[in-house]
Amino acid sequence: MTTGDWPLPKGPSFLEAKRLAESASGPPLALLIGMSGTAEPLVPYIRAAAAERGRDARVSTLPFGTLAQSLREPPAPSVIEVLLLFPWDLVPEADWRTGVASVDPRGAVTEAEREVARLVDRVGGRMVYVAAPLPPIAGTPEATLALAAALCGLVASAGATILSGTCFSLAGYLNSGLPVVGSAMGGVGRVVVERAIGRVSESAKVLVTDFDNTLWAGVLAEDGDRGVWHQAAGRGYRHFVYQTYLARLKERGTLIAGVTRNSLSVVQPILESGEMVLRADDFVAVLASYHAKSAQIASLATSLNLGLDSFVFVDDNEVEIEEVSRALPAVRCVKFPSREDDLPGFLGQLAAHFAREVSTAEDADRTALYRRRLVGIVPEGASGADIRDFLESLGMRLELTDRSQGDRTRVVQLINKTNQFNLNGRRWSDEEVGEVLARGGRLFGASLSDRSGSHGEIIACLLGPSGIVEAWVMSCRVFQRRVEYGFLLGLLDRGVRPVALRFAATERNEPAVQFLGGLGSGPPSNGLLPFDSSAFSARYRADADLFEARG
Repeated sequence: MTTGDWPLPKGPSFLEAKRLAESASGPPLALLIGMSGTAEPLVPYIRAAAAERGRDARVSTLPFGTLAQSLREPPAPSVIEVLLLFPWDLVPEADWRTGVASVDPRGAVTEAEREVARLVDRVGGRMVYVAAPLPPIAGTPEATLALAAALCGLVASAGATILSGTCFSLAGYLNSGLPVVGSAMGGVGRVVVERAIGRVSESAKVLVTDFDNTLWAGVLAEDGDRGVWHQAAGRGYRHFVYQTYLARLKERGTLIAGVTRNSLSVVQPILESGEMVLRADDFVAVLASYHAKSAQIASLATSLNLGLDSFVFVDDNEVEIEEVSRALPAVRCVKFPSREDDLPGFLGQLAAHFAREVSTAEDADRTALYRRRLVGIVPEGASGADIRDFLESLGMRLELTDRSQGDRTRVVQLINKTNQFNLNGRRWSDEEVGEVLARGGRLFGASLSDRSGSHGEIIACLLGPSGIVEAWVMSCRVFQRRVEYGFLLGLLDRGVRPVALRFAATERNEPAVQFLGGLGSGPPSNGLLPFDSSAFSARYRADADLFEARG
């Protein structure tokens, strides 16, 4: 199972399903399974799943190829309809059995929106969607993949359960009309019954989402509002689909909150720009600070007077996910996918947490009602969970490189594009850096890799000839990993001993302020900050053990 796949419940074998179905007792459950393929082989598994829930299911199915026609007839009274849908039920040209056609992706999505709206009017959220692969119908592989992601977003917004494309059998569909792979039929049967009679767990009420590389692609404080992507194209498509899903959740009564390691002045303009699907007033609250995200979520829960088990937290960063999971175990955490292929499973997970069969006018107004309660939210404590053992498990490798000679392009670029962990915000030309080096200064870079791969060069540090750190920046990609401590310890182990750091506060370098404040007796003052290398080494030497040092 790839990261983000919908966790299909394990189902019984055919013989186990047959035994359970034959021994079924309890109140009758009349079900109609609507599917464009052959549904009869699923019936024993559906009856078995109902028997496990104490119900005696009486299951009827539609003849092959009659789904669209049947759904235009009035529903039968006292029969619960569950629709098992595939992409071609929303975009007919996606049907493998009719060959490879050609569609305009935008027009196809518009038609699919109308079809989903019609299905919701008929069955509410009682839909199961198998994210089967599409034929190459949209011109390019990228456009076809984007169309597939858009369809997943539509059905997830409608409350459907999304199943991974691994449940789909092209051979079975072409040869016998059965589009569900045999090994998945037991699990699919359980999901169908779950949609028919409801889940045991209570739906969540609040979705708290990260911003950078989650709500949009890119880092706002570093790249600016023109350097992040949230459009229905290219790098932004995954984030666009996610935003459309959040908008639908909000319409159905879910509270959407944002949590970001930024200042509010950085994120407010893009939220109010009108260029994104989501707007500022779609959020019940935006928690913008450099406190631990768990502390921010806990403060929001207190302000809303809601239990933490009502919250779902979404972030692209596994370190942030781990911190919140440990500090607030009742909060359900879901990692935002790094690949388009994992988007269906991700949306399926969220749909499972926010199952709401019926929405009301009050649901649509819930965000406005709660916003009136929130004048301002300040975390009660800045500290978060201790995740040291998790950091140790990442297998981090920190490699320091002396860039004083040879190519220094990347580290100079890093100094000039990094805003958050930036010692003083000064921009340096290559010529200016060269002058410092010519007088005996040193220039260092550092790259980081871990079990998930390489994060690239993430630190640049320029020391003047007298040992003053004139520039020091670190990418926000590695916040909370204690890389800044490991880097300084690495310099000391090389015999490089800074005597002072040239600091200046800027509008965006709060992470650097927090780091420096932790070294001394309070917030740093602008100017030269003395650096005691012996005291630093004695206090933070254990952080070197988090990294396999190189260089």
